[in-house]
Parts: sequence; C-alpha cells; structure tokens
Amino acid sequence: MLERFLLVWLVLSSGVAYCWPQSLPDPFLATQLRLPWLITVAMFCIGLMLPRDEVRQVFHRWPTVFGGTAIQYAVMPLLAVGMGKAFGLTGDTFIGIVLVGCVPGAMASNVLTLNARGNTSYSVSLTTAATFLSPIAVPLAMALALRSTGVDVSVLIGASKNLVITVVLPVLVGHTLSRVFPSLEKHAQKYGPLVANLAILWIIAVVVAISRDSLKQLSFDLFGALLAVNLLGYAAGYGGGRGMRLPEPMRRAMTLEVGMQNAGLGASLSVTLFPDQAGVAIAPGIYTFGCMLTGTMLARYWARKNLHEERATTDTEETA
Repeated sequence: MLERFLLVWLVLSSGVAYCWPQSLPDPFLATQLRLPWLITVAMFCIGLMLPRDEVRQVFHRWPTVFGGTAIQYAVMPLLAVGMGKAFGLTGDTFIGIVLVGCVPGAMASNVLTLNARGNTSYSVSLTTAATFLSPIAVPLAMALALRSTGVDVSVLIGASKNLVITVVLPVLVGHTLSRVFPSLEKHAQKYGPLVANLAILWIIAVVVAISRDSLKQLSFDLFGALLAVNLLGYAAGYGGGRGMRLPEPMRRAMTLEVGMQNAGLGASLSVTLFPDQAGVAIAPGIYTFGCMLTGTMLARYWARKNLHEERATTDTEETA
C-alpha cells in the first residue's frame, strides 16, 4: 500500500508537516539534523535489496550503462541551469534547482520502469552506476553549474565526502551483508522498500516543515522551471536511448532514470550543505511530487500501450 500509493502518502505527510500547529512540539523540526542518517538508512536498504549479480551486470554491459549515466549527469545539470535562468530564478531557488539537476536518479524509477514494461534490470544498473559515481559527478556538476553564483567551493568538496558516507558506503555495506547472509537478503526484499520509502517520506516532510514560511511566498516560476526540467529530462533520456540504438524496453528505463532525480537526497544535501539557506531545500521537495506524478502517468501510458498491442496481436492471430 505504501509503495503503490507513494504519491498519496507524500501529499499527506507533507501536508501534515506544513500545517503542524506551532503550539505543539514539532517532530519534523526536531529531526532536522538527522536527515543524513535517514538517507543512510534508505541507501543501506537499497544495498540489501540490490540483486547479487547487478554490480557485475554494470561492468558486463558497461557501454550502455555508462552511456546512459553520462547522459544523465550531462543533460540534467544543463537543463537545471538553463531553465533556472529562463524562468528568472535567483538566490536560494536557483541553487535548489541546480541541486535537483545534479543528484543521481531516483530509486522510484526502478519500480516505475517495471510498471512501464521497461527493462528493470537496466534501470537498476543505471541507478547503481549513478549512485557509485555520485561522490565525483555531483560535486563536479555543482561546481560547474554554480561557479557564477559565488558558492563556496569548500561546500562542494563537503558534498563529495557527504555522498561517500551517506550514499556509497551504506549501499556497499548492505550489498556485502546480503551476499554473506542470504537470509538477510530475503528479509530485505520484504521489509526494505517499506523502510526506504518511510525514510524518504520523512525527509521530504522535514524539508516542508523547514520551508513553511518560504512556501507561502512561492512563485509559479519555480514550478514552471521544475516541470520543464522534468519533461525535457524524459525527452533527453528517450532520445539518448534512441541515439544509442537501444531496444524500446531499455529506452523506457533510461527515460525514467534521467527524468526522475533523487530529490530526497537533494533535500538532505541542501540541509547539510546550506544550513542557513532554507530556500534551497524547496526545489528538491517540489520535484519529488512532480517527478512521481509525471513518472507514474508515463508508466501507465506505456503499460496501456503494451496491453493494447498485445490484444491487437492476439486478435490478429485468432483471425488468421
């Protein structure tokens, strides 16, 4: 129920965080400093659930995997900067949308690829490669994208260290433990998605709580810029897959992987790297809703398209 209706739970949990009475102790603000730990828990669960041969598959089909990852880390930061400037974003909101464009792909893209009748194994390989490359790719992309804003370079170096500790190491530890203890992998497949999704839900709710005052004064320019980044990201992913001559199921996987960013990680990084700039966290928080909504709609469209094609094929065979 949690995974199937994740968008609904996102709306409910964030709504509670936004409307939380000031007269009561605020559990969301109280856990603000614990966001890196929540990301660590979520990534550890992903490491536990990572199929045993998936890391091997990344290197086995490295041209398509690293080609897709290169498209993601090249296109999404450029789109974020371009749309941010096109919609006139400045200050914290501009840094926020750049952060959205620089983080790796979202975990939810793997589930939606399955729903879209895409190549789930390829989707997981793309997410794995982007995750392991994030300590290098994310700070580098941010440095290039934010060089004109005067952001302290030491902050970006801190992002590399943060990503190693909260993202890469938990995945490696989780994956190693699941290989050493096969029974642990079985339990992880059952409970891992629940824990990981709860962690992401709480992270976004905390971001909403931190940004309550800023959200009240939010302009539609940020919504437009984020939507443009999302939709153009899908187009770039599908076009990149076509340019690499990938079959349709792999194109769908790349489309969702490129357009859906790990905004939960972006929200956590924004709080860690820019603790005195609450407005930076708004863009990653909004993008979580947007990419989940558009990704779900796109996956349903592809699933129905496959169903119609299968019915048409069946009817043709029966007629023959």
